Order: sequence, then C-alpha cells, then structure tokens
Amino acid sequence: MPVITLTTDFGTSDAYVGVMKGVILTLAPHVTLVDISHAVPPQDVRTAAFLLYQAELFFPADTIHVVVVDPGVGSARRAVAVRTHTGTFVAPDNGVLTYVLHHTFGYTAYHLTRAEYWLPRLSATFHGRDIFAPVAARLANGMPLSRLGEPIDDLVCLPVSKPEFRTHDEIIAHVLHVDRFGNLILDITADQLPEAPVFEIMGHRIVGLRRTYSEAAPGELLAYVGSTRQHVEIACSGGHAAGRIGAQVGTPVIITRPAGHVSQMDECVQWTNS
Repeated sequence: MPVITLTTDFGTSDAYVGVMKGVILTLAPHVTLVDISHAVPPQDVRTAAFLLYQAELFFPADTIHVVVVDPGVGSARRAVAVRTHTGTFVAPDNGVLTYVLHHTFGYTAYHLTRAEYWLPRLSATFHGRDIFAPVAARLANGMPLSRLGEPIDDLVCLPVSKPEFRTHDEIIAHVLHVDRFGNLILDITADQLPEAPVFEIMGHRIVGLRRTYSEAAPGELLAYVGSTRQHVEIACSGGHAAGRIGAQVGTPVIITRPAGHVSQMDECVQWTNS
C-alpha cells in the first residue's frame, strides 16, 4: 500500500486538510495517509522544509510526500514533482524542498504542466486540493513522473546556514530550527565538534555535552546530540531555551575548546614532533 504524507500550514480548524485527503482517497483509495504536521506557522517555508528534512528518512523510499506551504499560490511559481533516493515530493517550487535537496545524491524533477491530471476546476488559491493532491494520488497509482509535465533542473532553494570553522579552536554555529519545546537545533552535527566543546550563546556558557535532559539541573541550559540526524541541540532542562535566552533561527553559537585542553590529535602531533 503506497504511503502519502502531508505537511501543511493549514492547521486543523478548517476543512482544508480533510478535503485534500478526500481528493487523494477518491483517486487512490488504497493509499495510507500520514500527517507529518499541519502546524507549520502560516507561510513559513523554511520551517516546513526543516520538518520534511526531519521526517523523510523514516519512511519507505517509495513514499510520496505532499508539502503545501505556499504563499505564492496562484502566482508564476511552479508546481513540481521531484524524486530523490529517499522519496518523491510534490510541492510548490518555493524552497520548501531545500534541506531534502541539500542532502540528496541527485534528483529528477518535473514542472507540473499537464492539467488533465489535476481536478477539472482549478482554484487560484487552493492548489493543494486541485493540483498537489490529485498528482500525488496518480503517482501512488503508478503514473510515471514524466507524464506529469516538463523536466527541470533549476529548483528553487533557500540559503542554507553552515558552521563557520574559523580556527582549529573556534567554530561559529547557528540556530537552524526552534522546536515547540524551545529547544535550539543547531546547524552543526556531533562529528563536527571539537573534543570537550564549550558553547557560548546570548551571553550564556555551556560546558560539554550531556546525554539526556535529566543530567542537568532544572532550569539549567545544556547541550546534547539530538534526534535529528546527529544535529547538536541546546535546551533548558524543564524549560524553554529559546524563550529564556531570546534565541531564534540564525542566532550564532560560538563553540571552542576549554583553555589548556589537549586533544588526542594534539598529543599525537606533540609526540611526533618530540
């Protein structure tokens, strides 16, 4: 049974999500529908891109991911279907696939121009129902991407922050995402950290990595390796780190080694030179 996931900024107060599911099930009643999130902040393309990045590896590679966070709906922005080694994605071409594309080995993409595969009456403001849902259903029924439109290779991507390795002893990382608990997910992964790292953010200093939240005292800031692809995170034990220190997406985090700390690599170099 094919899987189709849905990620939107529609919320659940209105009928929009249910209507999209109705269209999909009418055309492909055998599919399994999975909601990734419908609580993306309105028109927040970057947050939607990150949530998709968090989720995609935990689905079968033949999953079809529908993403509808589309502030440019009805404009000249393209509707696209994209296949990577992790899945197939149906979405507006507005950067919502940025992190997926940034971490893939290559992709095949089509501009959705074949209107005969959409719903008959196209609304200018609800392409999730009229284009993306029916296209996803047809893909679940086995339709090849090539029948849906014209091939393209110039998908829109948002700027992606990366840690700045200024010296052997100093790295500038950045907050990549703030989750609903106020945890700060950084753009640096565990394998990029120095030994015994020290983190400085918004005037606060955090020494070393903890394994779990409970290893810190209530209200204490801590750094740890999170559940998203080994990204390092900063949290407040029992609290809301972002609210406590005023951090947001893009806030820099200075990462250093403590003064006098000698790493195994340094010991090896010293022994070789002696």
